[in-house]
Amino acid sequence: MIMKPDEIVSILREQIEGYDAGTHRAETGTVLEIGDGIATIYGLRNALYGELVKFDTGAHGMVLDLKRDTVGCVVLGSDTGIKEGSLVERGGKAASVPVGDDMIGRVVDALGAPIDGKGPIEATDTRPIEFEALGVVTRKGVTVPLQTGILAIDAMVPIGRGQRELIIGDRQTGKTAIAVDAILNQKGQGVVCIYVAIGQKASTVASIRDTLERFGAMEYSIIVSATASDPAPLQYIAPYAGAAIGEHFMFQGKDVLIIYDDLSKHAVAYRALSLLLKRSPGREAYPGDVFYLHSRLLERACRLSEDYGGGSMTALPIIETLAGDVSAYIPTNVISITDGQIYLETDLFHSGQRPAVNVGLSVSRVGGAAQTRAIKKTTGTLRIDLARFRELEIFTQFSSDLDASTQTALDHGKRLLEVLKQPLHHPMSVARQAIILYISTNGLISDIPHAETTEFVRDFCDYMEEHHKELMDTVTTQGDFSAPALEAVRSALDTYKKKVR
Repeated sequence: MIMKPDEIVSILREQIEGYDAGTHRAETGTVLEIGDGIATIYGLRNALYGELVKFDTGAHGMVLDLKRDTVGCVVLGSDTGIKEGSLVERGGKAASVPVGDDMIGRVVDALGAPIDGKGPIEATDTRPIEFEALGVVTRKGVTVPLQTGILAIDAMVPIGRGQRELIIGDRQTGKTAIAVDAILNQKGQGVVCIYVAIGQKASTVASIRDTLERFGAMEYSIIVSATASDPAPLQYIAPYAGAAIGEHFMFQGKDVLIIYDDLSKHAVAYRALSLLLKRSPGREAYPGDVFYLHSRLLERACRLSEDYGGGSMTALPIIETLAGDVSAYIPTNVISITDGQIYLETDLFHSGQRPAVNVGLSVSRVGGAAQTRAIKKTTGTLRIDLARFRELEIFTQFSSDLDASTQTALDHGKRLLEVLKQPLHHPMSVARQAIILYISTNGLISDIPHAETTEFVRDFCDYMEEHHKELMDTVTTQGDFSAPALEAVRSALDTYKKKVR
């Protein structure tokens, strides 16, 4: 192709006009040592903690260790091609993750890149992965409930928007199932849900995604995945990336539910990085700042005052215990940071009591103030009755001759346990929960055999939704149970009993 002289002149004129005569200074360093995803770099004198750097191979890293002459950097991704003498350039900004509405419904890695095969994400903005938690002045008390749809939790361990509630228990006790059910129950509630998978199997993350898609929950959910096959640096930054994505929506005045599954593996990943960075090990070989690791993460969850947008971010961190030992290092650390814990017991789970919530060890320190009035009014002495049942069950297991009051208390406790059983992925509305609590705590179903209790209350709630739909809708929307509504439930129960017998 032959270009005309006037075309050449116009191109040259454009390049001359756009020429920048200024000088650009880029601080570069040299890799002294590389191994196990950790690079020791010389020459980056002005590098900052948490700053992003770029290797000459195109890989990125994050500064995590500052020494007198060198900096320690973790490679975010593969370190293939990086060797002694490789050049490293400062990025000039903190490690960040893309945020925006286009993230909703997607599965991304710890750096915010899509991994679900649905094409690129048009992110509108970025936020730093590490962000200082907001101060007391910007926060507001936890007074708005966040319904999980799980009767045992909403009745006895209620969660409010802006709370940090720990889910703790041994492996295979239903911790993730509770978190997923909480996400499913937010459908139509205007809550953006973020599930952060840390060190999970890729098949587990795929199964959770399929569950959310099957129930239509991916329409308001984001999955941040750092699986067991990902390097420790990606597992380390995954929860902070999830928190950054959640903060974007919180500062827009929206409500966010974020689940960290789980922080035990997060602490193990950070321990591996710290040991590779040659930091001094402490108890159980964890570094001395392992408490700060989780406190600075969980403190980012809060409820903002109206002057700051009124948004909220509710955190449900998950911790896995070994042989039920809640006094281990990481569990006690996270228990002291959070506003309560839901303890799942292995023996309860294997006995068929699911969800396997241990009422005695589970507590919510602020959720009671945010509990729905309908549930608070109908819960009654549920927790006390269950505690009494546990004591009587232990003392009477070797006794055959029981007085009438003891036998009545035992029967009542067994019936309450049956009522609290709930199928997987079947969250309940506020109205169903309130009705079940009312008829069970007041002894209105004491004439129903234990084995039939669960089926009876479920069928009765279906009957109420079919014949008293207006009452059910009113209780769910207003969150309160009026005296006429309670009388209507009693009357409907009598009618239903006559109908089924």
